[in-house]
Amino acid sequence: MRSSNPVLNDKAFTGLGESAGRMTINGTVTRTLILLLLLVASALFTWDKVRAGDLAAAMPWALGGLIGGLIFCLITCFAKPAAPFTAPVYAICEGLFLGAISAVMETKFKGIVLDAVLLTGGTLFGLLVAYRTGLIKATENFKLGVFAATAGIALVYLVSFVMGLFGKNIPYIHESGWVGIGFSLFVVVIAALNLVLDFDFIEQGEAAGAPKYMEWYAAFGLMVTLIWLYIEFLRLLAKLRR
Repeated sequence: MRSSNPVLNDKAFTGLGESAGRMTINGTVTRTLILLLLLVASALFTWDKVRAGDLAAAMPWALGGLIGGLIFCLITCFAKPAAPFTAPVYAICEGLFLGAISAVMETKFKGIVLDAVLLTGGTLFGLLVAYRTGLIKATENFKLGVFAATAGIALVYLVSFVMGLFGKNIPYIHESGWVGIGFSLFVVVIAALNLVLDFDFIEQGEAAGAPKYMEWYAAFGLMVTLIWLYIEFLRLLAKLRR
């Protein structure tokens, strides 16, 4: 079972050991909702600071959230049984970061955050319906294609980050012209298709009788995709607003 999400990949069910209870889809949905609530609660903290004009006070929290999110993401990936503890901390950290950048974007482009939230939620619901009804199937070729596209996007972002350290940037893709908008549309589509692979991972986990703590791990992986999708919608909408 292949997933382009580096968290939810084909090795996630190996070496899990024994656990009281088994993973279920309903349990994973519940854990995902808990993580979303934690993320929103912490996001409101930095959101309020930025919207009140206290950007200097919000930035340390946002930067700490970004670094903490990365740390707890790695811990969760390499220590799956710790997911019931690390996944909530990850959600809180990411909320601190997202709250700040969302408030900054909202200041520049009024209404953009609500649009991005609605688009992310609508995409999640639409693809879930398409997956459950069989309109979209996570075949091996589908997984391979999404994996390759995701890896390509990750490489572009990595190169862009390294170039940014030297004051350079990849031309066009970060601009608001047709190339930049087209690139953002492509990234949004690939991020959205990763949700299909996440749904398949969760379904396969229940079928495999994975340990109960894998509900938290699967919910964490789904959060990773949703956060990526939300950020890409923000980037796309910002380019369109310009």
